[in-house]
Amino acid sequence: MTQVMSKSVRVREGLGHPVVDADGHYIDLRGVFASYVRDHGRGDLLDRSSFRTVPGESREEQVARIGIPGFWIAPGETRYFATVTVPSLYYERLGEAGVDFAILFPTNAVRIVHDDDDECRAELCRLFNERLVEDYGPFFDRFAPAALIPMHTPAEAVAGLEHASSIGLKVGLIPAFVKRPIDEQAVGFAMTGSRRIDTYGIDSEFDYDTVWAKAIELGMALACHSTGMGFTERASPTNYMYNHMGHFAATGEAVAKSLFLGGVTRRFPALRIALLEGGVAGGVRLYGDLVGHWKKRGGPFIQRLNPANLDLAELDRIFQAQGGRLAQFTAEQLVAELGSPAEGRDDFELSGVQSVEDIRDQFCPNFYWGCEADDPLVGFAFDQRVNPLGAKIPAVFSSDLAHWDVPEFDEPLAEAYELVEHGVLDEGQLREFVFTNAVNLYAGMNPRFFEGTAIERETAAVLATGQ
Repeated sequence: MTQVMSKSVRVREGLGHPVVDADGHYIDLRGVFASYVRDHGRGDLLDRSSFRTVPGESREEQVARIGIPGFWIAPGETRYFATVTVPSLYYERLGEAGVDFAILFPTNAVRIVHDDDDECRAELCRLFNERLVEDYGPFFDRFAPAALIPMHTPAEAVAGLEHASSIGLKVGLIPAFVKRPIDEQAVGFAMTGSRRIDTYGIDSEFDYDTVWAKAIELGMALACHSTGMGFTERASPTNYMYNHMGHFAATGEAVAKSLFLGGVTRRFPALRIALLEGGVAGGVRLYGDLVGHWKKRGGPFIQRLNPANLDLAELDRIFQAQGGRLAQFTAEQLVAELGSPAEGRDDFELSGVQSVEDIRDQFCPNFYWGCEADDPLVGFAFDQRVNPLGAKIPAVFSSDLAHWDVPEFDEPLAEAYELVEHGVLDEGQLREFVFTNAVNLYAGMNPRFFEGTAIERETAAVLATGQ
């Protein structure tokens, strides 16, 4: 650890356990990557890709597409900016943030996985991942940079996972969704330019089971970190904050809900997926919603709503006795509005859920929710009074270093410790938040994930004891 005595360093020295940053960032400058692509003979990709050195769209075009684009998203302080841009300096200063090991994600290149051009998407992801190994390979004892994994088709995702693993990358960054063109013939009317969101589970265009199986085979945990800006209400042409607030939570919830209801976590209980930067409140609410909805509409409970249960003769008697407008109709006419009994279905069928315990066991171990250091709602993850069956929703400490919402490089751990100082978490819960949950996320799929790292001994102890 560095000897610079920031507040985060003082907090770290008092903890007695490592700190794992489950969502650190770096600034990947477009021009630098473009130069790398040209040096490898694929400059042609840059002319076709949406990931340009300098965005080719006018501001007016950008606003029309996604609302006001993000601006001033990187640190404005010189040494901080240099730190999150230069791998060696980042490595040298990591201890100042009180962090022992960090999973790192790009800032700009996340757009590549959404590129519509099949060749550009696959090749640029491959080149980006190879450059990651060149730049961060010397520092793998404290860094695990996430590989870009395209998901437009299961085949390209499997190929991306295999390539990333073969060059030493251990985390896969997948988009939370793929935008698919809407079939105008299927919907029966023109919807030119409109797209639907495919989240790989419910109503997906493809069967992604080969992808989940490959991730488990390779021991590669997956992470979603996709923007929701540009979606419906998050498309203001004038206010970036309006578009920004809640957008990561929205995409994280969408993919988690889709995978759960689509039965992915039932079929692949070993799968681990991080849903980053949206905070645990979304996970707490989704878990509670699944439980509540299943008790009302899942399994056998849906039959309590079946219109066939209604006694039409008795309804006729009541309506006639009460008079008024209802007496002008027969009960059969009115009940017809409720839909045919044949329409009833169990929307939880694919999940295989038969009890509240099934929901807990297929949700809590599989999804990990990235929470920024200053998020006061982290306490809900550990509040067994709130979560059905006293469940804990796995929250992972996510610094978001390199972005505008972390004004000082050395502040995140100190901010996380304020949760203890304010009585939101106790010391044991903080340990889960900043250490053991991240170990279970990444080493849960790959017990060798932390071998050769600066925290190998401590993580091995967690895996051996379960705590």
